[in-house]
Amino acid sequence: MDQDIRLLVVDDEERIRKLIRMYLEREKYIIDEAEDGDEALEKALQNEYDCILLDLMLPGKDGIEVCRALREKKSTPVIMLTAKGEETNRVQGFEVGTDDYIVKPFSPREVVLRVKALLRRSGNTGFVQTETKAKDVIVYPHLTIDNDAHRVTADGIEVNLTPKEYELLYFLAKSPDKVYDREQLLKEVWHYEFFGDLRTVDTHVKRLREKLNKVSEQAAKMIVTVWGVGYKFEVVNE
Repeated sequence: MDQDIRLLVVDDEERIRKLIRMYLEREKYIIDEAEDGDEALEKALQNEYDCILLDLMLPGKDGIEVCRALREKKSTPVIMLTAKGEETNRVQGFEVGTDDYIVKPFSPREVVLRVKALLRRSGNTGFVQTETKAKDVIVYPHLTIDNDAHRVTADGIEVNLTPKEYELLYFLAKSPDKVYDREQLLKEVWHYEFFGDLRTVDTHVKRLREKLNKVSEQAAKMIVTVWGVGYKFEVVNE
């Protein structure tokens, strides 16, 4: 591998941490562990992880609180581990910035596949592809999205986005002026049915605008609210 991939596994059950660790270390990933929310947040803020596997139910701060606090500082990809029947908690997890979730009981092999998929989406694959091909880049005035590198720049300055924030922006930017309602965005970006709870879309749009606005007010204006319908991407030329 051309670079080390470092993950944080957070669960209050040691046997689950050890099981996940064993499978992930087979992939040559470097694994750190935390057994409660306070330890998890401290490690997540002090270290640079490529992905965090975060149990929902934890002593001290729960997974929701940890993810919310983390998102105030960092865009580290997060996979939430939840038990069956915690539908409301999964919705909360997406609202505070979780990128994916896995339902317990789970197969360790599923965990490995989900981690690999999230690392691909966040642009960290652990290897460099050498084959030549046309680059997948979207260029607008004030905003450039390099989908090969999963890199967004606004007025020449890189914008640090979570995988879901990136996917939302890329999805909208691929079809300028096309209006999507919240149900469509949940299906296309989150691949998940919320059965009427649509707050997570609004939350991510708000975060996305705030991050873009810190760098370029014009780029932030490209994400347009269509009142009573949903959202669209509109090119700003000035």
